[in-house]
Amino acid sequence: MAFRREKYVPAGGPSGGDGGQGADVVLEADSNLQTLLDFKYKRLFAGDDGRRGGPNRCTGASGPPLVIKVPCGTEVRHMSTGIVLGDLTTPGERLTVAFGGRGGLGNAHYLSNRNRAPEKFTEGRDGEEWPLQLELKLLAEVGIIGLPNAGKSTLISVLSAARPKIADYPFTTLIPNLGVVRRPTGDGTVFADIPGLIAGAAQGAGLGHDFLRHIERTRLLIHLVDGGAEDPLLDLRVVEKELEAYGHGLVERPRILVINKQELIQEEDLDAIISALTDASGRTPLLISAAMSRGLNQMLDRVWSELGI
Repeated sequence: MAFRREKYVPAGGPSGGDGGQGADVVLEADSNLQTLLDFKYKRLFAGDDGRRGGPNRCTGASGPPLVIKVPCGTEVRHMSTGIVLGDLTTPGERLTVAFGGRGGLGNAHYLSNRNRAPEKFTEGRDGEEWPLQLELKLLAEVGIIGLPNAGKSTLISVLSAARPKIADYPFTTLIPNLGVVRRPTGDGTVFADIPGLIAGAAQGAGLGHDFLRHIERTRLLIHLVDGGAEDPLLDLRVVEKELEAYGHGLVERPRILVINKQELIQEEDLDAIISALTDASGRTPLLISAAMSRGLNQMLDRVWSELGI
């Protein structure tokens, strides 16, 4: 609250300025970041306060937005309610997660014909305060799924420059592997090897929940079945059941069924395996050998066709 007091101005009137707005808290997707590790060490972020108003109707400065960089693919949830506030997938995309407080009003704001010398003013309001959960999900157009030892890591290593650890025992892959596969148009498409799918994965068995959520972002799934397994049909049904149990629209997601390890299948058993998988899935499987680089071009042609490339 202030009044103008100036020489030779007998009725200066009210001159108290309004306060500035508090700073908004904004998340911005940054393609240079790969993890959310920075938030392990700093978890509390607060925008600056707005500056108070001054005499001579001077409005206080508003606080500059507090911009917090996060990696692309970050999903923002309200921690208490679980409501998704936003999904930052594009570099430079911004999401305001907390609005700054409203500035107070000086007594000059209340000047009227009835009240020529108001002594009324209002204080500023506090800004928003929210507990948020940030979750980083992989951004890949094509996800490769299947039981352990189906040959997912071998396939992605052959198709791209990715070099995942490969061994002849289950659960070699403990983290999703990303590889860029060159399109016919010259640019790249990101493939992701999604490990850890076993019976009960949708309920959290094994590494299920750690990796199933990464499939949610993929446009296309390559379901890899081990042709040398004891029962390829059972392997198919296990993965299909987990996709259905997990939900999130994975069952409706476009999928390509691929039989891997062609070299391990007996010639007399091949037709029976293909027929059984076709009847069970409603899809005609492709036959490849990732280790021997057979049938890969045919599979990629199907991938580009499904993606509309």
